Amino acid sequence: MNKISIAAMRQRLALEEASAVADGAGGSIVSWGLVAEVWAAIHPRTGVERVEAGGIEGRVTHEITIRHRPGVVPQQRFRLGTRIFDIKAVIDVEEAHRFLVCLVEERVA
Repeated sequence: MNKISIAAMRQRLALEEASAVADGAGGSIVSWGLVAEVWAAIHPRTGVERVEAGGIEGRVTHEITIRHRPGVVPQQRFRLGTRIFDIKAVIDVEEAHRFLVCLVEERVA
């Protein structure tokens, strides 16, 4: 793994968590709430396009590196403006509790 630099963490991301909110008709809708704002480094990894249901669907993966914080899990996501990054895996680098590398997939319209 490459050496991690605090200086490379220049993107301010929102770490969000889903919760179910009653819709007033007996059901619920998913609402995303802010857990924390974190400084991060974003490194693109792969990108593919495929035809899905008559349209083109894109998939872009990234590694997002943040300072270690407990409780970051794949059920959460990062947001940068209108960009959404779904967390797929979280790695504690060298198990040293200094940095987390999150493997994410960006939602592409």
